[in-house]
Amino acid sequence: MEQQEPRTVGLLAMCAMGVAIGLATGLGAVGVGSLVGFFHNLFFYGEISTFYNDEELIDISPFGPLIILAPIIGGLGVVFITRTFGPEARGNGVPEVMDAIYHRGGRMRPRIALVKAIASSLSIGSGASVGREGPMVQIGAAVGSAFGQFANLASWQRVTLLAAGAGAGIAATFNTPLGAVMFAIELMLPEVSTRTFLPVVLATGAATYVGRLFFGLQPVFVVQLPDVPTAGAFAPLDFLGFALLGVIGGLVAFMFIRALFDIDDLFQRLFPNPYLACVVAMSIVGATFYGLQLAFGHYYVAGVGYDVVQVVLRGELSELHVLAVVFVAKMLVTGVSLGGGASGGGFSPSLVVGAALGGAYGALLDLIWPVHSFTVAEYAMIGMAVVSGGATGAAMTAITMVFELTRDYNIIVPLIVAVPIAIGVRRIMLVENLYTLRLARRGRPVPTNRHTNMYLVRSAREVMDVQFAVAEGSTSLGQVSQWLSESAAPNFIILAHQTRIEGVVSFDDRIRTPHLLSDPEVLGDLAIKEYVYVRENSIMSDVIRRMARQNARIALVVQDKPGIPRAGDVVGVIGKPQIADAMMRDQAGV
Repeated sequence: MEQQEPRTVGLLAMCAMGVAIGLATGLGAVGVGSLVGFFHNLFFYGEISTFYNDEELIDISPFGPLIILAPIIGGLGVVFITRTFGPEARGNGVPEVMDAIYHRGGRMRPRIALVKAIASSLSIGSGASVGREGPMVQIGAAVGSAFGQFANLASWQRVTLLAAGAGAGIAATFNTPLGAVMFAIELMLPEVSTRTFLPVVLATGAATYVGRLFFGLQPVFVVQLPDVPTAGAFAPLDFLGFALLGVIGGLVAFMFIRALFDIDDLFQRLFPNPYLACVVAMSIVGATFYGLQLAFGHYYVAGVGYDVVQVVLRGELSELHVLAVVFVAKMLVTGVSLGGGASGGGFSPSLVVGAALGGAYGALLDLIWPVHSFTVAEYAMIGMAVVSGGATGAAMTAITMVFELTRDYNIIVPLIVAVPIAIGVRRIMLVENLYTLRLARRGRPVPTNRHTNMYLVRSAREVMDVQFAVAEGSTSLGQVSQWLSESAAPNFIILAHQTRIEGVVSFDDRIRTPHLLSDPEVLGDLAIKEYVYVRENSIMSDVIRRMARQNARIALVVQDKPGIPRAGDVVGVIGKPQIADAMMRDQAGV
């Protein structure tokens, strides 16, 4: 059966599909939440129930030390599911989405949505230290890709719908529509324009609406907001404290990334059999959270970890030594969980690590400098942003999401100070981020700086080639050969008869080939007739759009004056080589 040519639909159709994808992904988030609750209640309490409040500390299981078996049994199920039905469902999920965007034309297997939902719910519910955001990004992206493939859309529209689904997954999981849009812009979309932005916004809005219908309007983390001072701003020493936490957060983000990848490498090297690796890894996970329960009364590192963040932000967990233990244990247990084959994300664990870091930092400041103006909870919020932002490289996503997760507007300025510092520190030590490093190691890198579209805002004057000449179309190639030997060779010849432009000749290999130079053909026989006129101040996005619409190979840049352009009005020529040169210069930062 002959495959149909991909088609392009209008913006209205893309927006409608964005809404549909958002609604479907929102319902998917509800389903995953119910599945997590089902597995959690089954493994920890032996009950059949889907109710699970992951924002309160987990009740102690009546199974005692046997709870160590929960992540082992759940992990073995996850390994079987991923190996049998979808290997790409193993691990984080976000790198697979980015791989589909940059290397597979926006194509993902639709069934991966169901496989990922079951596998990640089983991992989280049985106690593995992974997050829900990675699975929901992959599930939403698979839904968006399915829409694009079913409609047989062009690759750029498939990619747009895939990114819309990914953003919808974040929005439905965290109740953070703005943060979800920023996530799609900073990490998913190769192009940001009206045609890509609107479907993403609508998808995240629709997913947020569904999530709020089922989960409520409240933010994920309820914070007791401090009184806003009536006069003055932050003290200079406060800014020094924010900046120092940014530096520390960047170092921790680097450590977090290395821990996840190095532990994964270690398990694959020591235990080639994935089932054996799972048993060893999940035994460590179970023993760790049971040991924490014996030592401090709570599991702390089991599951997603929203419960830990919540008690830190409420001030119920502020002991420096406990926060330090949770900080180290959560980082290591997350690496061990993923190394053992768990299915889940790394963003939520980075929030827990950051909250513990920031809380410990604030507690230490309380000891050293008791009169500082920020609370332990507020430093915990900054810690969440610097570690998650430093690890992912998405500054605006981290800033916006922590604000939406807590709704504390006072925290915005400290976040703006600390998060960029954290990203800068991490990039000094490691250019790749939490998501792109895995793809780079597979030999399928994605650009860490997606600024290649900046050349589109340059003017035609900046891009055009001014090495051109004007000649009659009747000029023979023999005359051209003699002419070129006597003067500097232009890159283009404008063909004109009595100043009226008749075509353009590009000096490519056809003219430079010796046997053609003695041929009696005239320049007019080699003329390019497919050209458009543009003005000197036209921006390149408009130039390229005009060339594409008229199927033109050349753009003649002419003076900005009324009337039909004549040969004397031409000030430069833009062809595909000039466009390519502008793109390369922009990528190199020239």
